[in-house]
Amino acid sequence: MSVTSGLRGQRLVVGLYLIIVAFTGFAGYMTATIVDEIDPPRFLFLIEFPATPLGLAAFGALTIGLVLGVLLVAVTVVSDRFDDASPGSDQDRSDSSEESTSAGTPTDASTASNEVTTSSDESTTPTDE
Repeated sequence: MSVTSGLRGQRLVVGLYLIIVAFTGFAGYMTATIVDEIDPPRFLFLIEFPATPLGLAAFGALTIGLVLGVLLVAVTVVSDRFDDASPGSDQDRSDSSEESTSAGTPTDASTASNEVTTSSDESTTPTDE
């Protein structure tokens, strides 16, 4: 993956994040304009927002922004910490060749023919018992 595609992916995620937060703020604003007698919400159960269109817009945007922000930061930290391999690197190729060799696959044709000959000689040799 190139650096430019990584930046495009980050830009897409941040763009979607901002769109969702803005939509939530808009939904809070519209809710307060349409519904009467709303109880004032409390952000993190501590900070009380007024039950006005701007208060509910701020409450919705802050709540979703915080929840999604924490999740996105957690995903970023985990992916940076555990995604060490790069696609097509030499390390990946050497690991896969070692696995195929250790699985009993012969490395050259002479070894393969010797194994076949040995096994066929044992099965066709008559026993003198």
